[in-house]
Amino acid sequence: MSYEIKTGNKQEAPILWTGDFYNEGTGSGDIFDTLKEECGVFGVFGHPEAASMSYYGLHALQHRGEESAGICVADGRDFNYHRGMGLVKEVFDKDKIASLVGDMSIGHVRYSTSGDSRLTNAQPLVFKYRDGDLAIATNGNIVNEPLIRKQLEQGGSIFQTTSDTEVLAHLIARSQKDFVEATKDALSQLVGGFAFLLMTNDKLIVASDTHGLRPLVMGRLGEAYVFASESCALEVIGAQLVRDIEPGELLVLDQNGFREERFAEPKRKALCAMEYIYFARPDSDLNGSNLHSARKRMGSRMALEAFVDADIVTGVPDSSISAAIGYAEQTGIPYELGLIKNKYTGRTFIQPSQELREQGVKMKLSAVRRVVEGQRVVMIDDSIVRGTTSRRIVNLLREAGAVEVHVRITSPPFKNPCFYGIDTPDRRELIASYKTIAEMCKEINADSLAFLSPDGLIQSIGGYNSDDYKGGLCLSCFDNDYPTQVDFGGEEKDGCSC
Repeated sequence: MSYEIKTGNKQEAPILWTGDFYNEGTGSGDIFDTLKEECGVFGVFGHPEAASMSYYGLHALQHRGEESAGICVADGRDFNYHRGMGLVKEVFDKDKIASLVGDMSIGHVRYSTSGDSRLTNAQPLVFKYRDGDLAIATNGNIVNEPLIRKQLEQGGSIFQTTSDTEVLAHLIARSQKDFVEATKDALSQLVGGFAFLLMTNDKLIVASDTHGLRPLVMGRLGEAYVFASESCALEVIGAQLVRDIEPGELLVLDQNGFREERFAEPKRKALCAMEYIYFARPDSDLNGSNLHSARKRMGSRMALEAFVDADIVTGVPDSSISAAIGYAEQTGIPYELGLIKNKYTGRTFIQPSQELREQGVKMKLSAVRRVVEGQRVVMIDDSIVRGTTSRRIVNLLREAGAVEVHVRITSPPFKNPCFYGIDTPDRRELIASYKTIAEMCKEINADSLAFLSPDGLIQSIGGYNSDDYKGGLCLSCFDNDYPTQVDFGGEEKDGCSC
């Protein structure tokens, strides 16, 4: 199947659907060229309904990955697990959850990638090794995974998946130390951004990379411990947020209780700024900062840095709504729902008609004509990747009668690829890496274009209250300052294959 999108006088190349459902294997060829979500992890220790808790937790993390879902449960002796392709509600039903008996579990949702959309890569990955069963779920990316994989294969290891998570299992299995010490040694060999949940028949281990690049939080539900990529997943099951997992930290939970240990000393804190800008849900808290409030401050700061006189402010749903409200409050320009997102055009349409395919972006986003017609519009968005999405949305507003469209982006220009878990295009495809702001403005057909400054971003998130370098954020996609080594002589990996 293919369709063509006509934007202004330009006709873009057809986009092909190669799978059975809309977002299977589309990768960067999706209608929207926005950054791809990472993955989400959820773990429970000490709750008799661990599987049900994981189901609801993963449902709250669904925005982090729609390709596959899985839950593995341990009852102190055996593993029970189920994984499948699709949304959490598609993979699990009442009977499947009932069959997953145990008081300890880890779960995972995975985002859609191009080329690796298959069940073997669905997590948690489950292994048999000398001391019993091992299950692993992760969010992030191991930059030096190709190098480690090559060394392991030369040593006789046989890999069953293309997921970089499997590398950790091999490193643990080859160690002669006990499981906890073997895990510490294995984690210390990894370079990248990652949040790991590892489970054996009687232990749950939680670990975060030495920079804290990927988010991971701990909560309590009665006597049970709960771990999640975002605090919103704790709220849905009634758990109380305790704290963020610290960089380089390793937690061990077993019959002897809860132990706080380390596999490495923490390095400079560098939580991914895109979590605040785009990925995390607005009702989540990261490092003590609420996402909705932080995004409102981004919008307010954007208004101070790049005010433009207009009639209405609108945000590109969903991640930019909070920032648009902040911009409107700061300027006094009314906030309006000028753009509406159709939430049911992902996996739900199987065979779109030719007419709908030709409409392209309108299947997912619509401009409200009665709101924007005859108006000067400030369009707030979180980022510009290739520029094609911004151009389509600007033209939607113009087609609906907007007389001016001023674009304000609540992040600095996205110029560099991510090596820590965001599936970004090649640098040559990032429009900000080769065009000036004026050229980008013309490319997206806007009347004006402005980006939030790095300092404005840091202060909006809450970095002004922190002594950490760059407010404890990773801004490498904006400033090319990577917190870890990213060059391994050609044996390195970017994006995400968790």
